[in-house]
Amino acid sequence: MLRQQDVGHRIVVRRIVGIREGRPLFSDALGELVELSETHLTLATAQGQLRVPVAQVHRAKRVPPTRRPTAAAVVALERAADEAWPAPTRGRLGDWLLRSAEGWTGRANSALPIGDPDRPLAAAVDAVERWYAELGQPALINTPLPLAAPVGTELDARGWSTRPPTLVQTAPLPVLASPASFGAPVTEPATTGPAGEWGGAVVELATAPSDEWLAIAAGRKGGLPDAARHVLTAVEQVRFAHVYANGTLVAVGRGTVTGEGRWLGLSLIEVLPAARRQGLARRVIHELASWGVSGGATHAFLQVEQRNTAAVALYQGLGLVTHHTYLTRVAPH
Repeated sequence: MLRQQDVGHRIVVRRIVGIREGRPLFSDALGELVELSETHLTLATAQGQLRVPVAQVHRAKRVPPTRRPTAAAVVALERAADEAWPAPTRGRLGDWLLRSAEGWTGRANSALPIGDPDRPLAAAVDAVERWYAELGQPALINTPLPLAAPVGTELDARGWSTRPPTLVQTAPLPVLASPASFGAPVTEPATTGPAGEWGGAVVELATAPSDEWLAIAAGRKGGLPDAARHVLTAVEQVRFAHVYANGTLVAVGRGTVTGEGRWLGLSLIEVLPAARRQGLARRVIHELASWGVSGGATHAFLQVEQRNTAAVALYQGLGLVTHHTYLTRVAPH
């Protein structure tokens, strides 16, 4: 049967749809698993979302994606993601990247082992451990899969632990910016003005985050050290979405364009609890996607923890699919 780590992946489900002459009738469904609970599973199929009670599931298993991205495609996307979330303290081991941001977020405080580290693998991991020890930080390594599977094997042998999987999801940018899905497009002002209004909620795109925006980000990420401001703002093409309702900031988001102008990176899409289930997250994504299209970007990406089933379902509904996954590995104490 399926497990939570299968969320975000392509699966096939054989379900019982009836009984004829005392025998069960089966129907097969193929799609991406977007939610798995004790009572139901939901998958996105070519015909739309399908919700299946667990009691009706005869068999279910993960199947390979229709097309696995090439190693070059994974490397290019990982580098674009690094540009979109730039750690202020950086180092290199050949092609490997070493990153530190005062411990703020795993992405900005982990090594990225893609390419050739210019030394044997064991020596490269030794060097990563020394680099972080000199900074007084735990050593973390993000391992994109299956690209960095050999690194994972070395870390397993050393007793490194594993954090929950993260899905790197992508979509053609016009899909996210489609007026048919989100309503009429709105032109972004030159600096920070209203970009649109829906039911009293005003959406603004700004070149810098407001203090209220930063407060929401701090609440989600557990503080906001000086290094965090660098991570958030030290990108040439960046926009911060602010959504106001009755003068109160109720939703935020961040968009960057990196990867030689190809990739719109979406991050920190957050809606305050009292304002959820009103389509505000979709509106934030739409406005940032429209901005990305206007700047020449062609595709969007975001990173979401596989266990965040509500967000995975939202993004699946918008047309995002899993490009690859990565594991954050943590050195033993």
